Amino acid sequence: MTTDQLAGQPVGRLATARIAAVTVDLDDTLFPQSAWLEGAWDAVAAAGSALGLDASVLRDEIAAVAATGSDGGRVIDRALLAVGCSEVELPALTPGLLAAFRAHAPESLPCYPGVAAALANLRALVPVGCITDGDPHIQRSKLRALGLADAFDAVIFSDEMGREFRKPHPAPFLRALDLLAVEPAAAVHVGDRPGKDVVGPHAIGMRAVRVRTGEYAELPDDAEGAAPWRVFDDAATALSALAEMVS
Repeated sequence: MTTDQLAGQPVGRLATARIAAVTVDLDDTLFPQSAWLEGAWDAVAAAGSALGLDASVLRDEIAAVAATGSDGGRVIDRALLAVGCSEVELPALTPGLLAAFRAHAPESLPCYPGVAAALANLRALVPVGCITDGDPHIQRSKLRALGLADAFDAVIFSDEMGREFRKPHPAPFLRALDLLAVEPAAAVHVGDRPGKDVVGPHAIGMRAVRVRTGEYAELPDDAEGAAPWRVFDDAATALSALAEMVS
């Protein structure tokens, strides 16, 4: 099922506009981020055990804190406080647990159904890039585990530009378009977060396709004041629809 979003232009005009390149988000767009996080939190709990903490209790508290949403930040610190550690103890405990989190590198991760094939089909027609926030080492390991390390014509790790350039900042989008050699008006971005994957492309004149998967699936499409061009239930359907538009 799809829902057309007007974004200030007639739907017919948007549907026939030239698409010369597509960029995509990674986490919760191409695969369920929770699949990576579950293993990462297990690794953190195991590292906590080595520091004298109860791994089971710590793991439960991590799950409880993480369930409140990723935007809250400081998940490990908040979980340590919840298991009875003091603020004074955090500097001695947190670095080792963060290292375990960052070192987590599963051999494989599941893409959402149909994503890998849909990406390959679309890339046979137009250049495809990936724009992702987060620790570049972690994000690269995710791409390898997903089998997508070679699935793109350009990959932008926004944190390599500086954390201040994370989406929705225009810089990573403009860098991707520069590498793909296309103008914003001829490109489409696909992602799950309205505040990042709709607002960011919208600001530079790209079309934005929102997919309703992952942690932010229930947010309104225009949650941050910018309406997406199209909305799809998942990335495989979105990518297949874009392939039909450019074929």
